[in-house]
Amino acid sequence: MTPADAPAQGIQARRDDALAGLVAAIPYAAWLGIGLDRRGDELTAIMRYDHRLIGNPALPALHGGAIAAFLETTAIIELTWAGLWAQMETLPASGAAETRAEAGAKMDEGAAALPRLPKTIDFSVDFLRAGLARDAYARASVVRQGRRYASVHVEAWQDNRARPFAQATGHFLMPGPAR
Repeated sequence: MTPADAPAQGIQARRDDALAGLVAAIPYAAWLGIGLDRRGDELTAIMRYDHRLIGNPALPALHGGAIAAFLETTAIIELTWAGLWAQMETLPASGAAETRAEAGAKMDEGAAALPRLPKTIDFSVDFLRAGLARDAYARASVVRQGRRYASVHVEAWQDNRARPFAQATGHFLMPGPAR
């Protein structure tokens, strides 16, 4: 690593730390075995296969509740991450050391006090085919977000992104400003 790479490495580390803190704030995500792969501002949620996620042992197929929870958790993380990403992007990429230090302190405060999570108003899941006994992936996209309300679409797939096994649309109540 060259000295010129240090600011970029710091930004990457802060983003990864903020994302890890966000996932840690949702204990059910850890129970489901959900991890995230971040490429720039794009997130892919990964639900690692575990035998306790099986709902139909005859097939075997993933339980519908586990699939729905995976999709809803992915939507909430994407929605929250979109807000965090906007905050991180307002930080200066370079500049005076004093400015970077202030920005780093601001991010540290942000990591310590992660934003409150949106609350689900409704969540509609379309089960398109059986989720097989293997890892599952999901991506969410924010369709519309205002100050009080957001709409998110999520798709989950396993072997072929073009053949999702479930998709969902959720509406969320956005948290108000911190008091």
